[in-house]
Amino acid sequence: MILRRWRGAVRAADAEAYLRHQDGTGVRDYRSTEGNLGALVLSRDRGDGLVEVETVSLWRSMDDVRRFAGDEPDRAVFYPGDDDLLAEKDLHVDHFDVVGADLDPRLVAPPE
Repeated sequence: MILRRWRGAVRAADAEAYLRHQDGTGVRDYRSTEGNLGALVLSRDRGDGLVEVETVSLWRSMDDVRRFAGDEPDRAVFYPGDDDLLAEKDLHVDHFDVVGADLDPRLVAPPE
C-alpha cells in the first residue's frame, strides 16, 4: 500500500470554501480512481492567519497512483479554482510505503 501526502495553506477566511472545493475536485478524483483505498483531509490553524491543509490518500500501488497523477506522480495535481484559494501550495507530493498499520476495524470496514 502507498500513502500519498500533499500540503498547502489557505487564508483562514477561505478555509471552508477551499475544503468544499477540494472535496469536489481532488478528493472526488482520488475516490473515483481505480486503486484508491481512501483519503483523509487534515487542517489546522497555524495562528498566522493561514490554515494548513494536508491531504493523505491511500493507494494499492504506485501504478494506481500514476493512474490518478500521470507520468510524474511526485508532482502535485491542481484543479481550476485552486489558485484563487490557496495562499501556499507544495508542488511536490511525498509517497510512502505503508509497512504497518493498526487501525480500528470500524474505520476501514464497510458500513453494515
